[in-house]
Amino acid sequence: MTRTLDTDQPEITVSTSRFGTLTISAENIITMVSPFLGFPGSRHFILKPHTTESPFMWLQSLDEPDLAFVVTPAATLTPQYQPAISTLVRQELNATENDPLDILLILTIPHGNPLKMTANLLGPVVINSQKRLAKQVVQDPKFFDHCWPVFIEE
Repeated sequence: MTRTLDTDQPEITVSTSRFGTLTISAENIITMVSPFLGFPGSRHFILKPHTTESPFMWLQSLDEPDLAFVVTPAATLTPQYQPAISTLVRQELNATENDPLDILLILTIPHGNPLKMTANLLGPVVINSQKRLAKQVVQDPKFFDHCWPVFIEE
């Protein structure tokens, strides 16, 4: 079920399936400049830490209460990861060439087998934290994988 948010209010209360009822300051809402692939109804999200000690976060949709992605900063898993971010994407995110952008990777964690966790290097989430704007930026599949193994099997 997709809901309509009034993002002009100073605080928004939403009910989510994972976290229950949340009251969110409007200044913490991240707006997707274009929707995630496969989720056209979700444009508004918040980042919620998994735990204070964890590098993982939840990217919780405010439009679809059942939709939340586990994400982590790309540098946490693969410091050498450098996705292509075009000038057009920077413009969409209202960012100059010198503005820092946060790169988050969406994780898939198989139930009961976290050692089989994979990261989506093909479709990172790029966020202009200052403007609270984000976009999933699809990369060249010749260079990046959507199921990059986080842990190496020995």
